[in-house]
Amino acid sequence: MSKFKKKSESTQEIPTAALPDIIFMLLFFFMVTTVMRETEVLVKQEIPRAEQLVKLEKKKLVTYLYVGEPKEPEIFGTESLVQANDAFIAIDGIVQWVNQEKDLLSEVERDQITISLKVDKDTKMGIIVDIQTELREANARKIIYAAPKKTDN
Repeated sequence: MSKFKKKSESTQEIPTAALPDIIFMLLFFFMVTTVMRETEVLVKQEIPRAEQLVKLEKKKLVTYLYVGEPKEPEIFGTESLVQANDAFIAIDGIVQWVNQEKDLLSEVERDQITISLKVDKDTKMGIIVDIQTELREANARKIIYAAPKKTDN
């Protein structure tokens, strides 16, 4: 007879003591890496549809200007306004705003800045021409107009 007996009973349980730690680590990871909306849009945005769209390669180089009627007309009136970041700016303040945005970029990327105009479809063309003129003076030559893809109805 043998002195040693083979243990045939083995348990197949999964240890779950570290499971809450792993879940909280994943939770914190996604909380830290998720980017929330940076700008609250203060103007009405019903953007016209487009037929031909081009996807941007470097979104880091894109800054947005929102143009449209304010959402609070009792405070700001009913004329179309220009919103940059979280504040309204005057047309003559666009050059200064572009220069501030360029200062946030590295020296190499400053000439590659792209201004994306998100314009309400009811906005008059006069304010758009004024914005384009100011952008030329600020040497911001790359301008795109944001639009959602045209849907077939």
